Order: sequence, then structure tokens, then C-alpha cells
Amino acid sequence: MKVKICGLNPSRDVQLCIDLGVNFLGFVFYTKSPRNVSLQDIEILKTYNRLKSKFVAVTVNPGNEFIENIVQKHFDYIQLHGAETKKRVEEIKSMGLKIIKAIKIRNENDIDKYKEFESADIILFDTPGMEKSIEFPKNLISKLPKGDRFALAGSISQNNIENMKKLGVTFCDLSSNLETDAKIGYKDHQKIKKFIKKLNEIKN
Repeated sequence: MKVKICGLNPSRDVQLCIDLGVNFLGFVFYTKSPRNVSLQDIEILKTYNRLKSKFVAVTVNPGNEFIENIVQKHFDYIQLHGAETKKRVEEIKSMGLKIIKAIKIRNENDIDKYKEFESADIILFDTPGMEKSIEFPKNLISKLPKGDRFALAGSISQNNIENMKKLGVTFCDLSSNLETDAKIGYKDHQKIKKFIKKLNEIKN
């Protein structure tokens, strides 16, 4: 199972995630978020040997200037978490970027929205909450398309990852469930280690 951990701190969390073999490391560029990364922090990302880990710039309706000056120079993927249209996603794709397009799922009717984003490399099915983790409805998980191109977010943790695998999930995205109870946006390294340990156990 592939794993993406989102909302990471460039100076504090990255090396641990690389060492644990996390597939995708997400860095949030959204000023309203407590997980927002400053432009100064980007310089730190240059110092890491990424090995097999991919760095993802998580954005909301990004402009071309930001994409050209930040994303293209420092990241492997851009995640589009806003109201980007099919045309806009295709424009960004034409800039030579690999794209993760988030689709917010409120009900079964929302699932087919992914079909208009054929240019996206990865489709992320997520719950409507931007900052607060909301559990993805279990009755809808079985209705989602499966495969390496499709990822799932929404209150995934070490407590339910085994059940997610049984439901056919092969790519998961985590954030708030790997944070300390006391501080939003502050990753708990023990929770990260325990999650990866659990994931490795159910792989075998």
C-alpha cells in the first residue's frame, strides 16, 4: 500500500518520513492552514536525499507564478485541492508537472467527478473538511475506483488501516490523525512510526 503523509514540517518531519519509506510527503501552501509552509522553509527541502520519497506541494487554486517559481523547482508533484477546472488542470499539466487532484466526496454522486480529470496522475478522494479530519463514509469506499492512481483520505489511522486494505484501498493519505492531541499541525513522530509499523505488518 502506498502512503502519503500531508502537512509536514520541512525541518522537523521530513527525515523521519524518508527513513520510514513514506512514498509521498505533502507540504501545505495555504495561508489559512496551521500546517502552512513558509517560503523560507522551502530552502530546507533542498538538503534532503529524497531516496524513493516524492515531495508534494499541496495547493488551493495556485497561480502560474507560484507554480513556476516554487513547485517546478522544488517538488515532484503538485496537489490541487481547490476548485480547479478540467481546463486549468490540463494547463498545469502542460507545464510539465505531475498532478494529484483532490475530489471532495459528499455523496455517491460526487464519485464520478474524477472522470473529467483524465490529465491528473493521481486522484485523491477526500472528505469535504479542509482542516478538520472527517471520516470517509465506509459505504462509499467500496464504490470508489481502485488501483495505484486512486488515493483515499479521511480519518485513516493505524486503528482502521487493516480494514481499509480489506475494502480494497491501496493508497492512503494521512494528516491530522498523525498529530499530537495538544497542537494542530504538529506531527507526532511516535504515531507516524506506529502507523508505518502497522502497515508493514498487514503487508506480510
